[in-house]
Amino acid sequence: MTTSTTNTQTHHDTSRHGELPVDDNGFYGRFGGCYVPDELKKNLNELAEAYYDAIADPKFMAEYRDLLRHYVGRPSPLYHARRLSEKYGTNIYLKREDLNHTGAHKINNAIGLAMLARRMGKRRVIAETGAGQHGVATATVCALLGLECTIYMGAIDVERQRPNVERMRMLGAEVVPVKQGGATLQNAVDAALAEWVNRRDDTFYLIGSAVGPHPFPEMVSFFQSVISEEIRRQVAELSGKELPDYVIACVGGGSNASGAFYHFLNEPSVKLVAVEAAGHGIETGQHAATMTVGKDAVLHGSHTLVITDADGNVVPPYSISAGLDYPGVGPLLACLADNGRVEVLAATDDEALDAAFELTRTEGIIPAIESSHALAALSKIKFRPDDVIVINVSGRGDKDMQAYMAARDERLTSKR
Repeated sequence: MTTSTTNTQTHHDTSRHGELPVDDNGFYGRFGGCYVPDELKKNLNELAEAYYDAIADPKFMAEYRDLLRHYVGRPSPLYHARRLSEKYGTNIYLKREDLNHTGAHKINNAIGLAMLARRMGKRRVIAETGAGQHGVATATVCALLGLECTIYMGAIDVERQRPNVERMRMLGAEVVPVKQGGATLQNAVDAALAEWVNRRDDTFYLIGSAVGPHPFPEMVSFFQSVISEEIRRQVAELSGKELPDYVIACVGGGSNASGAFYHFLNEPSVKLVAVEAAGHGIETGQHAATMTVGKDAVLHGSHTLVITDADGNVVPPYSISAGLDYPGVGPLLACLADNGRVEVLAATDDEALDAAFELTRTEGIIPAIESSHALAALSKIKFRPDDVIVINVSGRGDKDMQAYMAARDERLTSKR
């Protein structure tokens, strides 16, 4: 989805952007903006205006906060992982987004955007999903608010995330398998955007990650920022330090990392670490390590870092994680990686699996395989004994049991 760049709105009140290093045209440094067909200009203008009006409305924000507390179950705990801390000789805290209603961080954004859809008079919501967590969250909130719901999901992901597919259907959503291209998350985004172009008058695109044309990345980052808002308060209460020394999150498109980093962006003492998917190894070409090897390009209406070949064509990504196999990254994360504010690491499938089994057998927590990539950072960084490390456990791992059991069986077989 590319054409000339378009400024979707012309506001100059920088206070409305909160902690984000974004200008009124949606640019994070050289990344971001709005590269869309002309027919989308009006809709993105309308969306930006409605969003800024909503978050400035005390009644809207009060309802949002109330649903986060009483429906989602926030604040999510910040858990001191004592046995894991002892193993690594430091102080490790886990932000338990896996304990939210629906089992992941995705519901934070889904509630805010579904409320915005209702406020705009839209009765139909569409969304893309990779691992299925955003699809489940969207279907859940649409059921709550009485909105029609259609979820686009890559055909490959439909098969490897079957439990979440059935949850979406039970919640009343239509799940549309996308068979084009690599049949994964990128193609689901393509399909959802195409549908929105065709049905803009009655349909709201509830995007799941901090990607796409302005104002999508800013909206998602804002509604996910409750994660870091809580971390700041909880670290002070639990650790005795005002701020953590590290905040670590996995990155596909960037929704959970954007939320976990948001309230620390202007705190230089806090080291922000983004862990992306190295798949079978970056040297194999079978990976989704966008910030490590990506080049400047336009993807889904945004100028960002993209995995491309020598001719500039998008290379299909690979990861064991359906939520991380995206060939681009949101413009906020691209900017933070480019200017050095975020340290970028990459974890292979095997490293993520090792980290997952380590957590389950040390702390009794089964993480989503996406979150396991963040946990893999523990073996890649040398921490000090007095450091306070926060790892965002973005989701629970019941959806990934098939992959975990296959890995366990393979490892048992190889030992024989």
